[in-house]
Amino acid sequence: QVQLVESGGGLVQTGGSLRLSCAASGSISSINAMAWYRQAPGKKRELVATISGGNTNYADSVKGRFTISRDNAKNTVYLQMNSLKPEDTAVYYCNGIITGLRGNYYYTDNYWGQGTQVIVSS
Repeated sequence: QVQLVESGGGLVQTGGSLRLSCAASGSISSINAMAWYRQAPGKKRELVATISGGNTNYADSVKGRFTISRDNAKNTVYLQMNSLKPEDTAVYYCNGIITGLRGNYYYTDNYWGQGTQVIVSS
């Protein structure tokens, strides 16, 4: 069973920085793509950043401030968040398209972490 566990959230002042981590564990054959999403209170979950191979993409609202990166040896993806704003306040979720072992077969599934809270105070 593949699991994603996020860490690194917390309370920070406007202009501050945080680094989120998401570690994938379990019987993993390959990680095809990873992403960070966020969901603010009363709003829909939105895509923040993706990384696949050497390619990264960002939501317009975080371009130039957030950086997604990946450590393949550790099966971990990071989100470095700089120049944080109050509107970045949300629960941040890690997402992965991962091929993992279930029983005797490998399946490619979409996995989610449990989320980590980020609060940016003004």
